This record gives sequence, C-alpha cells and structure tokens, in this order.
Amino acid sequence: MNDCTKAPRRKHKPSHIITSIEQPFLLSSSSLTGNPADQRLSDNNSTTKPDSIRPRSISGQDSRSKSEPHSAPVYNGEGEVLLGGTASSSQLRLRSRAQHHHHHHRPLVKRCLESLTLFSPTSLTVSIQSQNHQSPRTPMIINPTSTQNIPTKSRWFTFEFGIYWIVLAYSLKLIINAAINLSQAEHPNYDSYKHKLSKGWILNRKIDNSDSQYRRFRLGLPKLGLLLIAYLILSKLSQRLLRLKRVHFQSISSAVILTALHGTSVIKILVIVSLNYLISRLSFSSPLNRLPSVLIWTTNLIILFANDYWDGYRFSHLSNSLGFLDNGLYRGLIPRWQIGFNISMLRLISYGLDYQWAAQTNFATLTRSVEPEVEKERAKINRCQSDYDFQIYFNYIFFPPLYIAGPIITFNNFVSQMKKRPSTITVSAILGYTGRFMLCFLTLEWILHYMYMVAIKDARAWQGDTPFELGILGYWNLIIIWLKLLIPWRFFRLWSLLDGIDPPENMIRCMSNNFSTLEFWRSWHRSYNLWIVRYLYIPLGGSKNMIPSTIIVFTFVALWHDLSFKLLTWGWLVSFFVLPEVIAKKIFSKYSYQSQPWFRHLVALGGTLNVMTMMSANLVGFSIGTDGVKFMWQELLGSWSGVRVLFAILFVVFCAVQVMIEYREAEAREGILRKC
Repeated sequence: MNDCTKAPRRKHKPSHIITSIEQPFLLSSSSLTGNPADQRLSDNNSTTKPDSIRPRSISGQDSRSKSEPHSAPVYNGEGEVLLGGTASSSQLRLRSRAQHHHHHHRPLVKRCLESLTLFSPTSLTVSIQSQNHQSPRTPMIINPTSTQNIPTKSRWFTFEFGIYWIVLAYSLKLIINAAINLSQAEHPNYDSYKHKLSKGWILNRKIDNSDSQYRRFRLGLPKLGLLLIAYLILSKLSQRLLRLKRVHFQSISSAVILTALHGTSVIKILVIVSLNYLISRLSFSSPLNRLPSVLIWTTNLIILFANDYWDGYRFSHLSNSLGFLDNGLYRGLIPRWQIGFNISMLRLISYGLDYQWAAQTNFATLTRSVEPEVEKERAKINRCQSDYDFQIYFNYIFFPPLYIAGPIITFNNFVSQMKKRPSTITVSAILGYTGRFMLCFLTLEWILHYMYMVAIKDARAWQGDTPFELGILGYWNLIIIWLKLLIPWRFFRLWSLLDGIDPPENMIRCMSNNFSTLEFWRSWHRSYNLWIVRYLYIPLGGSKNMIPSTIIVFTFVALWHDLSFKLLTWGWLVSFFVLPEVIAKKIFSKYSYQSQPWFRHLVALGGTLNVMTMMSANLVGFSIGTDGVKFMWQELLGSWSGVRVLFAILFVVFCAVQVMIEYREAEAREGILRKC
C-alpha cells in the first residue's frame, strides 16, 4: 500500500529492546489535579512519582472514584490536598486566586528556600527521556535497588556518608593539584612535551590542543556555529516564503553540504548508498525471508573493510582520464570521507533492517495524529510503505545536523519525528541543554589550559613520575576523552533539536559516575548502544545467548571504531571484564541477599573492581595503549610504595561507588529508572 491510512499499528520483531528512558516529570500540584495540559512540563529534569505516593482517601481508595469521573482533589490555602474532597470549577477558581495571592505575599526568602527543596542531587544527570516505573526495580544485580528494598530515608547526611564526603573531597583536591603540578613549566619533564602546547586565552596560560580529533572540532566550531544559524534561517525562510516542503529543503541542503564536504567523492558515496537501497528492498518468501537482512549486514561489512583497505578509492583506478577528479581542488573540505562513513554505515543498516521488518508484516498504516511520543515506540513501530522511498532514505542518511558525528537515530524514529514534532522539544528544554553544552565546553577549556595530560601522554613524558602521578595521568586522560566526545555530540544534538528532531542523548552520566560494566556501556555513546542492541545483540539471541553475543558485539564495536589490533584488544578485554558481573548477576539473583545490610558494601566492592578494569580497558583502547597500561601497572605493583598507592586508590574508589549507589537509590525513591 502506498498511502498512510489509519489502521492498527504493527510492531516488528524484536520486541524486547533495551532502550532509553521515558521523560521524567516533577511532582507538582498540577500533576495531582490530573490536568494533562499542566502535566506536559517543558523541563526534562523533573520526575513522575509512582502511584504508591498519590493521595488517597481515608478508606484507602483513590480520591477520584470511578463513580465521580469529574471529581478532583481539593486543596486548602497552602496547596495541601484535602483527601476525599470534590470541588466545583468556580470553587477551584476562587481557591486558585487565593493561592496566587498567598504566594506573592510570602517572604521572598521563604519562597527561595521552598524552590531549593525541589532540587535533588539526581537533577545533575543530563536531561533525557527517562523510564518511570510505579515500582522501581533493579535491571542489574550490581545495582542493589529493588522493589522490596528501596530505602525510605536518604543516606546523604549520615555519619557513614560523612566519612565518604571527607575522603572524596580530600582526594579530589589531590587529584586536581597533582595534575596541575605535572603541567607546570618547572616540572623536569616539561621540555619533553612543551612543543605540543599552543597559545591559550585563559590568564596567559598555554593550552594543550594536541588531540587532533578535538582540535579539528574546536577550531571549526565558529564555522559550524555559522552553518547552524544559516541552515535554520534558510529552513524557515524556504518554508514560509517559498512554500518549500521541509522534506525538499532537507534534500537540497543535504546535497549541497555533502558536496561541499566531500567534493567529487560524493559520487562514490551515492553509489554505496544506492547499492544499499537496492539490496534493502529485496524480498524473498519464507523460509528465505532472512536472507535480505544477511545481505544487508554482509554488504555493509565488506564496504567497511574496503573503504579502509583502498583508502576511500581513487578515480584513477577506474581510468587514467578520471585522475583529475582525485585532485585536491575537487575533493572538498573533508577529502577522506571514508573516516566518518562508519556513522553513515549504521544508518544504512538501520534503514535496511527497518524496511525488512516492516515488509515482513506488510508494513504499518498510521496517521500523523497517532505518532508515538515515546522514543522506544517510535523506533519499534513500522512505517507505511511510502515512508521508505528514496528521498526520505536520502534525507535520513545525510541529515545535516547528525551526518558528521551523530548521535545515531534509527530510521523509524527519524521518520516519526519528521511527521510529528516531539513534544519534548521546548524552549526551556533547548535553553537548558544549551547551558549544559556551554558548561561542559568551558570545563574542558579550563582543563586543557591547566592540565597538559594529552601532551604528556603522547610524548610519554612520565620519566621519574611516581605511581600515584601515573594513575592521575591515566584518570585525567579518560576524563578528557569523555569530554572531547561529549561536547561535539551535544553540539550536533543541539542543532538537531533546533531543527525539530530529538535524537538520543549520547552521554547520560558523568564518566566518574559508573560502577557497573554493563550499565556503563548503556550510558557511554548511548545512541550507539541502542543501535547495537536493536540490530545486532537481540538478533544474535540477546540475554539467552549472552556470552557469545557479547563477544561478537564488542568485536564489531572495536573494528567499527578502527581496524587496529589495539582496539581489537580493547574489545576482547571488555568482553572478558563483563563476565564477572554477568556471573555475579546469575548467582545473586537466585537469593534474596538484597535486603541484607552487608549487600550494599559487597556491591560497592564489586563496583570498585569494575571501575579499575574498565579504566584499564579504556586506557588500552583510547589512550596510552597496551604498553602504557602495562607500564602503569608495573609501577603500581612493582614496589611497596606503588602497592600503597593502589590500596589508597581502591579505598577512594570504594567510597565513590558508595555515593554512586546512593545516587541511584535517590533516583529510585523519585520513581526514576535509567538502567545505567
């Protein structure tokens, strides 16, 4: 069928998918009145409370009974619920005026203090759609929160946590001071890496702008900002003045930007994209209906290896007369298009598999009015056949805000948001997200001006450093990696939000707020994780085939990042380090240990070991490599002073994991489950 008409929606398999997280809302009087317009808050930092804390009458029934569908809870002048009461609309209007008058005559200090009570430590986590459960439960055994054992009281201000706060505050001071001291001009190793430093802008300090990946983004940020503004202005003008449909503007702008970026290489890209389009639309009758999916994966993996092996191909290989197309004048702003094509490959597979799963159910038929609001539903629900045409496919692959670096959004999700703008995109949400982006950008700027960790690492200028200083060097390199990835991803996601598309947030938590290996990979490059789960992990068998699936997944992830032995080693290390947590999950899930007082401390101990193994694996894959990690552990274990430093690090990490556990339990008390 070619048209989208109203009919029951059909969902393709797989149906069980780890995905993101419905939007949290802040409990307010409007959420108690049942007014849907008031409940649609613009701030994503809030949270919905479970039904268990809704006001009930003395008899134990909900104050809004079935026999009185229009009844509502009654509030007194302080905004408190009078249980079991009902009120007419005129009474509610009078009461609303009284509350408004009372609010504006309260002392300013009192109102400010009351506003502060709305803040929760969990508000520090990035604003994303969050899953709200009436009975929060633990997705992983490493997280001790459970339905039966959610702490009723916060531990933040207990004597135990007072010790943790003191240890962590003192450790943070040492960690920052040690990194700054290693970066001073008076340090003996300064001459070994000073050639990698550039002129900075903060208090005449030099800046460590030696990371080539982030340097390109940082230097190009002003131009990207101008491109963002020009794109949005032209988009609005073309729709209002020229009456150009949004889908046509996206096609034109994508073609122009693609040509500017890659020049004549756009021909190679279009050949690959067209080939994938043709293969994706192949159809076979059962039992060969899975063959197109296998062909889609096989074709794209071959292209991934071929792009690297032939270095993006050359026209001169086809004919010497075409050699002029390889000239730098025709190759665009980013001649090596194959480096960033890995992101596009994920979109090619997403389109192909979404199309195949939809074709197996004869496609879906739905109208704009029934487009789902929840991210998971948008990804799962099939589209009608006309939504899979080449123009929409082209727009999806080359959508300008997300083309270069993501975040990755599935085809079904993208088309759904093109049909109906998500209600999560509001002015306040965009302003808040812009503020977070600026804060993260300035934080990294300060770090690069005062901590030259990347330059020291690249120059291997750690001769004579103590085991503690080597540990500090590794830790701050991981922090910088986290920030240098987070900042571009948030910039491009912000651009996408301004254009009306809400892709998944890639970095949910701070790098230092993870103690579960499994949950860490759900919050780090989250959009990629959602893609992996949907198109690879579940088709391989998911949790029913966990160990082989995990090994295959991390092998693919490593090779997708870079065809190198270093990253392949990283992938296998991560697969190996996941096993202890998987085994612990299976063991402890059979027994009700979660209610025992010692269980939280056992989890913290396991989380401490997880943190150390995750840091080692990521240092191998993305920082100092196998030789650097080997040298670091030799220094930590090769002398008594190194062993003392290691035990001190383990104790500090143990205290930090206790805080991480309490942070997640605070989320559970608010009815928030982020699964990471």
